[in-house]
Amino acid sequence: LDVLVVPSEDYHRGEYVSARDRRREFVSGFTGSCLALIRKNEALLWMDGRYFFQAGQELSAEWKLMRIGEDPAVDIWMADNLPKEASIGVDPWCISIDTAQRWEYFVDEVWINCLLAEINAVIVHPLNFAGRSVADKLKDVRKKPVQEQAQDSIFSFFRMVYSYLKEVHNKFFQNGLFVPLLEVFQKCLGIIFTAIDEVSWLYNIRGSDVAYCSIVHAFSIVTSNSAFIYVDMRKVSVEYTAVSSDVTLLATDKLDTVSTAKVDLAETEVRKITSETDKSVNGEHKAEENSNDLIWADPKKCCYALYAKLNPDKVLLQQSPLALAKALKNSVELDGLKKAHIQDGAAVVQYLVWLDKKMQDIYGASGYFLEKDSVKKEKHF
Repeated sequence: LDVLVVPSEDYHRGEYVSARDRRREFVSGFTGSCLALIRKNEALLWMDGRYFFQAGQELSAEWKLMRIGEDPAVDIWMADNLPKEASIGVDPWCISIDTAQRWEYFVDEVWINCLLAEINAVIVHPLNFAGRSVADKLKDVRKKPVQEQAQDSIFSFFRMVYSYLKEVHNKFFQNGLFVPLLEVFQKCLGIIFTAIDEVSWLYNIRGSDVAYCSIVHAFSIVTSNSAFIYVDMRKVSVEYTAVSSDVTLLATDKLDTVSTAKVDLAETEVRKITSETDKSVNGEHKAEENSNDLIWADPKKCCYALYAKLNPDKVLLQQSPLALAKALKNSVELDGLKKAHIQDGAAVVQYLVWLDKKMQDIYGASGYFLEKDSVKKEKHF
């Protein structure tokens, strides 16, 4: 191994992570968002301008600060400084498909005092706050594979033709040009969702797995007939089970940690996704799709570990259909935003009035107040 890369993100590619997933903080001691790169005689951290001052306070002399926008990007740096056949070590669950393809784990093994995953309950997000039912959202999601497939068909066609010619060019005319084209126009078997904000929105669930973020650590796969959530079953309440008739909950109680459970469950499902079965009304099993169908994955959000389990020629790499869907707020959500802003706005104004008075009382008109000294009051409001 020539170099070890440790991102800040967790298995869901989220910027905000739980204490259990702060691997990069463990190896560097830096609490902001950044990317660490470690090799035998050098250790570097890439971060943006938000953290330059903080880095000066937290980083030891062993770390070199790489300023995004000023210093070479990490992939350019690796190309310029590593041998042509260099081996790059990185957790495939913590990097996106895009990143892994540009670069083409061992931290947990030395993190002896790593925190155990917290068991925080999955909370039902009521319809009077969500504005749309899970069934309604799933109905829209299932329309997207066919729509996106048509839009992406020409690009997928050339990609698959290139792959086809590269591997079987000597049989090109025998097998025919239209083989990959026919494969392209088959609809997607399913969509993989790994971003926790998208999973929480789609299934109207909330949680406290990450501080200050009301999300649940979970994965999901949605097919034309089924919807699966992968979550630690210890988090699932009777209340949620009662309202989750549109969803199949998958988990295991034989694994020690949530992260391990998610990895094993997701990998198992991806391995068998092309032969997935679903129960019909009369209880008999039927094949949902055939082995030639595509799997939709967001290249910027889906972790490389899942992508590596699939045939790349059978993966539709497109932005998640939920990225825009959850950004378009319905009337109920808009009303909730307004009500929440009234409460948040009042707290902010109270804090600013207190801060201004404190500065005037202690320092006068030109006084200053350190951020760390005001945190307790800010949390109070």
